[in-house]
Amino acid sequence: MYRILLIKDDQGDALLVEELLHDTGLRFELTTRTTLAEARIELFAAPIDCVLLDLHLPDVSGIDAVAAVRGMAPHTAVIVLTGLSEAQAGTNAMAAGAQDYLVKGKVEADLLHRTVRYAVYRSQTERASAEAQAARLRAEENARLERGLLPQPILDTSTVKVTSRYLPGAAMALLGGDFLDVVEGDDGLLHAVVGDVSGHGPDAAALGVCLRIAWRSLVLGGHRGDDLLHLMERILIAERGSQLLFATCTLLALDQDAATATLHLAGHHEPLLSTAEGARELTAAHGIALGIVPGLRSWPSTVIPLPTAGALTLYTGGLTEGHNGATSERLGVEGLLTLIGTLPPADPAAHVDLLIKETHQLNAGRHSDDLAVLRLDWGSRPPRR
Repeated sequence: MYRILLIKDDQGDALLVEELLHDTGLRFELTTRTTLAEARIELFAAPIDCVLLDLHLPDVSGIDAVAAVRGMAPHTAVIVLTGLSEAQAGTNAMAAGAQDYLVKGKVEADLLHRTVRYAVYRSQTERASAEAQAARLRAEENARLERGLLPQPILDTSTVKVTSRYLPGAAMALLGGDFLDVVEGDDGLLHAVVGDVSGHGPDAAALGVCLRIAWRSLVLGGHRGDDLLHLMERILIAERGSQLLFATCTLLALDQDAATATLHLAGHHEPLLSTAEGARELTAAHGIALGIVPGLRSWPSTVIPLPTAGALTLYTGGLTEGHNGATSERLGVEGLLTLIGTLPPADPAAHVDLLIKETHQLNAGRHSDDLAVLRLDWGSRPPRR
């Protein structure tokens, strides 16, 4: 069924066009309007497959009419109706974006049949090509953001196994403001961060990339704890401009020799500690998110004793804020720990993938948020250097 809009102010000619359409054998729905203003309402009200456009309307004429229709419905086929004396008008109309043109008085049913079908086909092909190009650009932009948000860990001598995952909140969406990183500092400690910039889309992602790079540079420059978070907050305020964005994050410094982990929570939740006995949420002091109250510098530290073998999992809210199965309740940390307890034994990467898969199945697409997971696994402590 072709949905055709005829824009023509001559009612006699409009009747002839309708009769020709019936002779084509096409299945169609025809709407006739006499001015561009009336046609505008139809184009915005419902999808139209093809516009048959007269170049001489009361409110617009010539190439301006083609440009106006294409502007209102860029993916709708446009066939221009020209007069016998307008030899160049049809060619000019196609240059302006029309798919084809017909000369009034020389149109037969077979010609109209072919013209409508091919014009609609070409229009659909152009639309598919534009969508494919947009998808390619989106993929390229995602790849650039991924390189900034998911860097290669800098591990010189550490035996800790690092597993990281990042998923945007919606299919085909840009990555958001979640970020993570792991580096081994000159102090011999393994430093990690997981954070989340408020909001979604390219602005949040750009700020996430900025904070991630700033964190890595500052850690390698020797900054730690409260001082490190203070500098990250200054950078966030400078980079966010007029947008009132803020960021939460967890900083972790893992000392395998001392079997401890030092945590700083800036508005973020505690990591999970997994051992042979099971998984539990760590208890740590909470500090304020970056950018909420600039200059407050309230980020207390917590030192956590570690077992000789285990794993720490740092994550953003996308892992716990989805729904817990058929209920309206959120999964939450308790639900996440219960889910972890039901998962079969697996290597770290397979375990993280399975955990994400199970949370997505429970959520069933009802909540959409970016998700970042960073898991650090270690075995026995190496000897002191």
